[in-house]
Amino acid sequence: QVQLVESGGGLVQAGGSLRLSCAASGSIFAINNMGWYRQAPGKQRELVAIITSGGNTNYADSVKGRFTISRENAKNTMYLQMNSLEPEDTAVYYCMMAVRARDGFSFRSAWGQGTQVTVSS
Repeated sequence: QVQLVESGGGLVQAGGSLRLSCAASGSIFAINNMGWYRQAPGKQRELVAIITSGGNTNYADSVKGRFTISRENAKNTMYLQMNSLEPEDTAVYYCMMAVRARDGFSFRSAWGQGTQVTVSS
């Protein structure tokens, strides 16, 4: 019913930048908190950044000062601006949104398909 589509991943050199986008579509009544997660091969999925419905943000220590999360509510879209990328940032990045469908009664987590970010040294 609700789909999240991610874009913006790619291959960059260390020190470069990428901007990820996550757009929600479908029968949506409301979207609450949003977040970006990442998972490297053989590693657990970890939280990168979150943004609340009120616009408050939190970041993993490893990306503070380099990444910026934002949202554009009118477009049901979330972004992750990634600067000064490091090889350690290489992972599949997933977006998550807490959404309430028009015919639903509560919020539930929706996940994007993932987008690959590769940072070469």
